[in-house]
Amino acid sequence: MTRPTPQVPGPGQESVWGYPRPPLAERVTRRAVITHHGTVVVDTDDLVRVLETSHPPTYYLPRAAFTDGVLRPVERETFCEWKGVARYVDVVVPGAPPLEAIGWWYPEPDRSYPEVTDRVALYAGPFDEVTLDGEVVLPQPGGFYGGWITEEIVGPFKGTEGSWGW
Repeated sequence: MTRPTPQVPGPGQESVWGYPRPPLAERVTRRAVITHHGTVVVDTDDLVRVLETSHPPTYYLPRAAFTDGVLRPVERETFCEWKGVARYVDVVVPGAPPLEAIGWWYPEPDRSYPEVTDRVALYAGPFDEVTLDGEVVLPQPGGFYGGWITEEIVGPFKGTEGSWGW
């Protein structure tokens, strides 16, 4: 395993190598807009971001902020050592195939993470567009992780080739 060399953040930037472990969940007032196939899936400025060493932030959006009918629960579960059992959702919009297991939420998060209660996180990659304060978000590499990369975040990021053991 090669040890990563953290990038030096510039003015107004954060390094993911300064994020804590265990992760930190914090409320932020930023605007997230997610669209797919001409449908606004969610538009909200009520976000919780979860920060974990080597990962770009994962944003959790209120379930109530999603456009009616776009979230469809599925029979998939995973376990996070910090937040507990996650359940998954498809996103369904008119005229497009469902984006399967594209988001997750914690029906009963660990008591250390009450901020994520009743909130959904989404993988950014498959959507037509995900913006944060108007900036188009890049998905965290690797497909397994749900972080959102913006200009204010520097890595290297977990999920790139050779990063499994970080």
